[in-house]
Amino acid sequence: MIRPEPLAHDDVASALAATSWLIDGEVLRLSVELPSFAGALGFVVSVGALAEAANHHPDIDLRYRMVHLVLSTHDAGALTELDVALALKISGLGGATVIETAPVVPEVSDRAENFGGWRQSTQ
Repeated sequence: MIRPEPLAHDDVASALAATSWLIDGEVLRLSVELPSFAGALGFVVSVGALAEAANHHPDIDLRYRMVHLVLSTHDAGALTELDVALALKISGLGGATVIETAPVVPEVSDRAENFGGWRQSTQ
């Protein structure tokens, strides 16, 4: 697979102007609320299907009715057309209420304190 070229932030902002995605450094963030847990889970499944079709996978955090998404092309270390294309497809999914300010999801080390010392292996 050819590594996609990084996009300028102005180009990303222009392409996503009609959406609610937030550009946060080298990632895109979107937080939405659904009417129910089942609705949120269905939204995640729909995002997963789009991601599989694009072979480009977001970070997904599901918390009851809230879904937080983060998109970035990790191997490019930047935002690319892959991120923009998937963000536009995700924005086309219905039934979600966008939360204006996308909260930053805590890092694994921050979550460890809240979940009895659980830690993800780094190896």
